[in-house]
Amino acid sequence: MKTYLAGNYDVAVIGAGHAGIEAALSAARLSCKTAVFTINNDAVGNCPCNPSIGGTAKGHLVREIDALGGEMGKTADECLLQMRMLNKGKGPAVHSLRAQIDRRRYSETMKNKLELQENLDLRQAEITDIERTDDGQWLLTTRMLAQFKCKTVIIATGTYLGGRIYVGEVSFESGPDGIFPASFLGESLRKLGVKTRRFKTGTPARVLRSSVDFSELEVQKGDEPVIPFSFDTTKKLENKVDCHISYTNERTKKIILDNIDRSPLYGGKIEGVGPRYCPSLEDKIVRFSEKERHQLFIEPCGENTQELYLQGMSSSLPEEVQLAFYHTIKGLENCLVMRPAYAIEYDCIDPTALKQTLEFADFEGLYGAGQFNGSSGYEEAAAQGLIAGINAALKVKGKEPFILDRASSYIGTLIDDLVTKGANEPYRMMTSRSEYRLILRQDNADERLTPFGYELGLISEERYKRFTDKQEKIKQELQRVQSTVISPSKELSDILVSRETSDVTTGIHLVDLIKRPELSYDVLAPIDKDRPSLDKAIFEQVEITVKYEGYIKKQLSAVETMRKLETKLLPEDIDYKDVTGLRLEAGEKLAKIRPRSIGQASRISGVSPADISVLLIYLAKVGGKHDE
Repeated sequence: MKTYLAGNYDVAVIGAGHAGIEAALSAARLSCKTAVFTINNDAVGNCPCNPSIGGTAKGHLVREIDALGGEMGKTADECLLQMRMLNKGKGPAVHSLRAQIDRRRYSETMKNKLELQENLDLRQAEITDIERTDDGQWLLTTRMLAQFKCKTVIIATGTYLGGRIYVGEVSFESGPDGIFPASFLGESLRKLGVKTRRFKTGTPARVLRSSVDFSELEVQKGDEPVIPFSFDTTKKLENKVDCHISYTNERTKKIILDNIDRSPLYGGKIEGVGPRYCPSLEDKIVRFSEKERHQLFIEPCGENTQELYLQGMSSSLPEEVQLAFYHTIKGLENCLVMRPAYAIEYDCIDPTALKQTLEFADFEGLYGAGQFNGSSGYEEAAAQGLIAGINAALKVKGKEPFILDRASSYIGTLIDDLVTKGANEPYRMMTSRSEYRLILRQDNADERLTPFGYELGLISEERYKRFTDKQEKIKQELQRVQSTVISPSKELSDILVSRETSDVTTGIHLVDLIKRPELSYDVLAPIDKDRPSLDKAIFEQVEITVKYEGYIKKQLSAVETMRKLETKLLPEDIDYKDVTGLRLEAGEKLAKIRPRSIGQASRISGVSPADISVLLIYLAKVGGKHDE
């Protein structure tokens, strides 16, 4: 069959899910001629699992994507159904936004943004073959035999690569939501020399709203006022829907356990490793057999659909078993299942094959992003897509790569974890994964990352001016509370006594009052006569800075120590067999992952502090290069 050359691109992105979207937009916005290929244009930005964006730690990622100039946060705000701030009863380090979104509107909005983006072509085509050309570029071939010559390629295939659906004894090749899988690209990658493996994930059923009895369900409302994801969102957002909560029971458990042998997960049909932190309902029932019940959230999929999503109830049991156990749950006794739950198995890679730029160490100009890299979740995918797109564009332009370290962001932590430690199961971002989480809060993502986005060219002059104005106001307000003295008064005394904190007999700086755990800006407002009229976010930043000053200083000191090791770069051509005193296991791990720096080497499992000392001595002998 005859092929034909259909075009040339600087950057080609394979896949238009959450990773592919951010990769394509960032590359095009950095003035690279870009194409994004998708099996079905109507599946751009699809949310095949939960109709939500954000969540614990994931909300941090969305804020960081936005601060760098990415699109996920803005689009989530535009398609908002309900917004909640999670973990409000805990410290600010773990506060995370979670938005319930209109999934079809989100997909349509993202598709339209791709269509309107300068330098970007959205093309419906299945890429079936990838090969290296003699001049070091890449040649992509579609199922229709069109060929595209590309300087760089980003693979963001999600769960489509070799996708296979499982529902009980039924199994067939498919991508999510009944869309064709990418059936040929995986074999082409393996022929190229890219090693793949199998992971799996699952999604719950969708049920008809009119068939659900809401009368005895717990109502879960959104927060007021709504805090947007994007620092660029100025329009007032509103909650449009309620979510509801129900629970499984002993009857639910009995039906599942009576049919557990029909689960492909327990019957041995599924080879892929599933996500530990998002298990199927049958997995939860088996692993936590002592629990009397499990919570589920009944969430709307959009304003113009009657479909509801059963969050927390993914399953791969046969359809008739699913129907039986749904009908044991309060509110779902007569529910009509519009789409049954299913498990999906797919091809991905070991991310230790990648550099911190997300470029393959052994294949120059080839990048991976999202679930292809062994992660799970829309937010993790979008974060990787953004970084892969930026670095592919910088490579085309002959510029230095863009790398975020662990102390700069959750994005940096996510990528460092993947490429340094690997992923034996689908990787999910959690606040506990960051050792610097007190300074990596979702509320200060703009302070940490917007200067990078501006320097790259992804943040406009207008937005950067608003950002710098905000930072100046924070600085001025911090100076004001540090210099303002509050005199003793009955009004102050009443506040202090009511809050069960010690009274004062002499003047006290406002900053020292704000530091007290029992007090806050709002509580002190009646005696703060010179309080300026500022955005609430500015007061929030000042209050956190004041209250956590000591802890923040400790973390910044730890960051300084870490960054000293990050600047000690290891030679790219180092032969670890020649490093005297290095243990065999450490040498093998180092040779496989090829860390960029001593800091990255220190985080590799199997590399001990003694091995790091040996590497430092080696660098001193050969004259180690420093990253300025």
